[in-house]
Amino acid sequence: MQHYSLLDLAPVAQGDTITQALANARSLAQHAEKMGFHRYWLAEHHNMPGIASAATAVLIGHVAGATSTMRIGSGGIMLSNHAPLMIAEQFGTLQALYGDRIDLGLGRAPGTDGHTAQALRRHMDSADTFPNDVAELLGYLGDTPPPTGVNAFPGAGSNVPVWILGSSLFGAQFAAYMGLPYAFASHFAPQLLAQALHTYRTTFRPSRYLAKPYAIIAASVIAADTDDEADYLRSSQLQSFANVVTGKRGQIPAPVADIAAHVPPQVLAQVRHMLSVSAHGGPDKLHRDLARILTTYQPDELMVTSIFHNHAKRLHSLTLTANALQDLAIHAPA
Repeated sequence: MQHYSLLDLAPVAQGDTITQALANARSLAQHAEKMGFHRYWLAEHHNMPGIASAATAVLIGHVAGATSTMRIGSGGIMLSNHAPLMIAEQFGTLQALYGDRIDLGLGRAPGTDGHTAQALRRHMDSADTFPNDVAELLGYLGDTPPPTGVNAFPGAGSNVPVWILGSSLFGAQFAAYMGLPYAFASHFAPQLLAQALHTYRTTFRPSRYLAKPYAIIAASVIAADTDDEADYLRSSQLQSFANVVTGKRGQIPAPVADIAAHVPPQVLAQVRHMLSVSAHGGPDKLHRDLARILTTYQPDELMVTSIFHNHAKRLHSLTLTANALQDLAIHAPA
C-alpha cells in the first residue's frame, strides 16, 4: 500500500442542516490532512436528503480552499449526467485555483434513481456513451486542441488526472484499456472485487497517463475506543444502507443499541454482505481487520469511508484509522 485516502459523501445527520454537513466536510478534510491522508474524494449523488455532495465540483472547491497539501477530487463525477466540456471547464478551473492536487474520478452510473436521472439529463439516451465521453473529456484536458475546434477554457492543457471508478468488470476492463488508474467501490459492492482487480492488473496497457496499473479499493471503516462502541456507532451506517435497500430516503439516523430490532433480518443480511469489505472495532480489532483487507487484495491505495451520526466520533475514528494504517505501512513486508 502506497497511500491511504478518504471518500466522503458530506452526510447530513438527523437534526443537522445541510449547512452543518458542508462545514463538517471541511472539518473532516482538514483533520484528514493532519493525519496523513493522501487524498480526499467526494461522491456525486442526487435526490438523497442524507447526502450533501450533489454539487460535487462546488464542494471540492470548498474543501480544497480549506486544505493545502492533500489531493482533493471526485469519487466520482457521474459522467452520464454531464456534458464532458462542462466537466473539463469545472475541473480546469479547480486546478487553476488550487494547483496540481485536483483529481477527477469518473463514474458510469447516474448516482440516483431513474426519475432524477431524467431530470438531470433532460433527454434520456439508452446508448452507453461513457467510453466516448471519457475520450472526449481527456481531449479537452489534454495538450492537443480537439479537431472540432471546441476547447475547454479553463481546462485545456491542464491534464487533470482522470480515474475510472467502478463496481463491475466493465470499469476494470475500460481503465486497463485506456491505461488509467482505477478505483473499485468495494465499500458497497464487494462481489466482483477480486475479479475486477485481476482483470485490471493483467490486461492493463501502459499509456501516456500511467506506466503501470494503480488500483484503489474502498472499504468501510468504523473505529472507536472499544469494540462495543464501534458496533454501536456502526448501527447508523447499517440503518442508512437498509434505508437505501428498502427505498426509504432520509438523513443519517442516530445509532441504536439493538440493530436487529430496527432492521428486518433479511435486509440486515443483505446490508452486511454489501459491507463485507470493512473494518470496525477498537484499536486491536481494527488493526486486524485492516491487515486482512490489505493482505487479501494488495491495493496500491486504500480509501476509507464511513457514515457517522456524530461528527466528533467520526473525527476520532479517522485518527484511530490513520494510526492503524501508519503502523501497517511501517511493518509491511519490504
